Amino acid sequence: MATAKETRHAALGLEPDRLLTMYRQMVLARAVDRRMWVLNRQGKAPFVISGQGHEAIQVAAASCMRPGIDWLCPYYRDLPFCLALGMTALEFMLAVFAKADDPNSGARQMPSHFGSDRLRIITSSSVVGTQVVHAVGVAYASKMRGLDEVSVTCIGDGGTSQGDWHESMNWAGIHKLPFICIVQDNDYAISVPHRLQMGVDTVARRAEGYGVAGEAVDGGDLLATLISAKVARFTSHSSDDDQRRYRPQAELEALLRRDPIERFRNYLLDEGVLLEADDERIQQECTAEVDEAVTAAEAAESPRPEDLLKHVYADG
Repeated sequence: MATAKETRHAALGLEPDRLLTMYRQMVLARAVDRRMWVLNRQGKAPFVISGQGHEAIQVAAASCMRPGIDWLCPYYRDLPFCLALGMTALEFMLAVFAKADDPNSGARQMPSHFGSDRLRIITSSSVVGTQVVHAVGVAYASKMRGLDEVSVTCIGDGGTSQGDWHESMNWAGIHKLPFICIVQDNDYAISVPHRLQMGVDTVARRAEGYGVAGEAVDGGDLLATLISAKVARFTSHSSDDDQRRYRPQAELEALLRRDPIERFRNYLLDEGVLLEADDERIQQECTAEVDEAVTAAEAAESPRPEDLLKHVYADG
């Protein structure tokens, strides 16, 4: 008797409800990201560094973690990751507007320097690559204490040229730590293309030298296996950059065909998991959520001068 071919998500043990949750997380992340650019052009957001095009790999990785148990040391494009772990659009916007109730850093960090005690997201430095050192340190502590925890960090392909990354990977390999490094390889370190950054075709090939496992995957495919993910950077490096100065127009146009949200949306529609009406509702809900977050964050209380030294020294 012939049986229907098993779907990719069924083979991975993913139920339709979970797929729709991940799709909504991707849509929300894109909506928040796009609003950031609008706020920047309005003079309300000082800086934007985008995660557009990186949504699939981040949401997929977040779905495998245990929020509040496992640790994340993010990099600056990890907005989708943090939202998927449980950070709200409002919590992010409070950081954008540098408000007193900003849970990321108490209004001390630039936007996209994520942090959450509740979710075990460790706030990072602006210096590229330092989050990997922190993640390996957390993993080492977890192993020494015999705890069932995993430490995850993300970095771009350009960041893997930093000494901090190499030292951290070497340490993780020596001590066999509960540590995962997700390289979101979007082909550019600001304006420097991949071929001028390294002599290998994928960062995953470097793993063997450290004695760790490495995988190169399609980071735009949410259902792919993780770790070294090829992704598309849809925007300029940041709001202070213009990628049209160093990326050919044909290359920029080709990126749109790799949109991870559209690819996942089409898969869900083809498999009957998502209906057009449901998609429209999700889009509207996410837009409304971002609208509410921006309105609330703009109206929130600004930091008080007497709180200047908070978050500088440990209490007690």
